[in-house]
Amino acid sequence: MSEKIAWVTDTSALIDETFIKKYNIYVFPINIIFDGVALRETVDISQTEFYNTMRKSKKLPSTSTPIYGEMVQLYQQLKNEGYTCAIAVHPSRLLSNTYESSMNAAKEVGLPLYAIDSKIVSYPMMKMLEKGIHLFQAGVRVEEIVTALELMADRAELTGIPANLTQLHKSGRVPGIAAFIGNLLNLKIIVSFQNGRVGLLEKVRTIKRAKNFVVDYLRQQLELSKIDEVAVIHCNNEADATEWKEELQNLFPSIHFLILPISACIAVHTGEGTIGLSWVRE
Repeated sequence: MSEKIAWVTDTSALIDETFIKKYNIYVFPINIIFDGVALRETVDISQTEFYNTMRKSKKLPSTSTPIYGEMVQLYQQLKNEGYTCAIAVHPSRLLSNTYESSMNAAKEVGLPLYAIDSKIVSYPMMKMLEKGIHLFQAGVRVEEIVTALELMADRAELTGIPANLTQLHKSGRVPGIAAFIGNLLNLKIIVSFQNGRVGLLEKVRTIKRAKNFVVDYLRQQLELSKIDEVAVIHCNNEADATEWKEELQNLFPSIHFLILPISACIAVHTGEGTIGLSWVRE
């Protein structure tokens, strides 16, 4: 009996509608909470509405995992539609409970689920879905697909320059940063995902130095591995991302650069204006 696989993720990947429709992806919306009101990302609140609301809000928003009942409902629907299993790519288990909630919801309805801990967010999650689907279309067995995606998670990189250190400090996502000192001295910090956690890589004085640090980090990675594509990721900072992409394309003509917005559920912690680079090593 051939497998019928459902492909699942959540809005921390922030894949666009074209990709969703092309590959028939099911997406759980993560909740953005303003003043006690939970709004489902991309469903109840758009990216534009999120930033407009965050600017006006006196209290910083927070996030929570997708609504558990909706997860159960989707997995029951997939089972009823004849899917034999699902492969779900979710953000780092060390930063979000979405992975566990997804596993529990699928178990509740009896649908076999292979959940992938991406150990990251954003662009690499999209690439994992794309890779998995292509492998399945090529006739690769489910267990081998899962192994390949887990290995991809170990080769995924996301290095960013948060725009708001106070926001990041309050979120608790980067332990040990003295946000108030950073803001006082106008420091820029560079953070990176390391084994599923966000770690501080460096502190510099200017955004130019911060970008140069990230570029040097990419150069170091290129000496170790092949990298065909790099995403310039940003939180409502497309103008800066476009300018940086052009600079990067001149520096690295063999790499394909693209621009991708970061999910609002990430911008809650890093602030509007955040920018960075993300890739998956070959």
